Amino acid sequence: MTNKNFIKSAQEVIGLEIEALKKLKRSLNTSFNKAVNEITKCQSKVILCGVGKSGLIAQKIAATFSSVGTPSFYLSASDSSHGDLGSISKRDILILISYSGQTNELKNIIKYANRNRILLIGIVSKKNSVLYKAADVKLLLPEVKESEEIIPTSSTTAQLALGDALAIAAMKIKKFNKLDFKKIHPAGNLGAQLKTVEEIMLTGEKIPFVNENIKMKKAIKILSDKKLGILIVRNKKKNTTGIITDGQIRRFNQKNVDLLNLNVKKIMTKNPISIDKDSLAVKAISLMNTKKITSLCVFTKKNKRKTIGVLHIHNILKSNIT
Repeated sequence: MTNKNFIKSAQEVIGLEIEALKKLKRSLNTSFNKAVNEITKCQSKVILCGVGKSGLIAQKIAATFSSVGTPSFYLSASDSSHGDLGSISKRDILILISYSGQTNELKNIIKYANRNRILLIGIVSKKNSVLYKAADVKLLLPEVKESEEIIPTSSTTAQLALGDALAIAAMKIKKFNKLDFKKIHPAGNLGAQLKTVEEIMLTGEKIPFVNENIKMKKAIKILSDKKLGILIVRNKKKNTTGIITDGQIRRFNQKNVDLLNLNVKKIMTKNPISIDKDSLAVKAISLMNTKKITSLCVFTKKNKRKTIGVLHIHNILKSNIT
């Protein structure tokens, strides 16, 4: 085989899988809606099981469900007949995946589910199969052409895509969002990208607060002590009224005015740019870049006038978000 022929072979495999996905897309019907509704109503776990290649697909789908807010795990078909059926409760949902629907290892699980009235969702391609007939919700996969007519490729691609579609649809109904996703994906680059402003902002005594009526002589001392290059200005009600940067101070000095004896509110910039504590840190980066600033006041939705934290570009850099 030449390199060109290897590429042709790959294109043929991918072409068959694309066609399988197109068939799957056209075949979706009300059974899919029913399956999603049952999954989202489940008060316990979604258990997936399959044999061989379908078993591997079941493991991946179970992992996807768990990662988007639907507790799920994979059950080994062979182990289930040796005691693991006890891990299935009547409140669970069982999803069995089998291209033929006739796999012997699944028959004991099907009987157990039917006998104990455990909701059974079957992902199967044969209407006359044991699994199709026994399933409470029947997700019929279209007949597809496999690579070399024997290797499970197109069928497993369709199984995987259908599982992903179920998981994402359930996620949307549950309104599982980026913050929920972050809670169960705390590690790695993905976890860093999903950090919130609240997780990395400066709080408490680290915030360089000053009252709007104090003299700049005192304010500059606080600016020097806090080492952030900014001052957050508040009124007597502790509502934020402005911000002062070290750049502003330098510019005022160049005007030959008596800066030290001016009140803070005389030189502050009113209505500083702020961000909600629940916003993603990546949104804060975008805001800083757009406004060409290095710090943001942080507020809560309950009171946008009160600063509860400060987010500095250095906090973002230390968090490895960029």
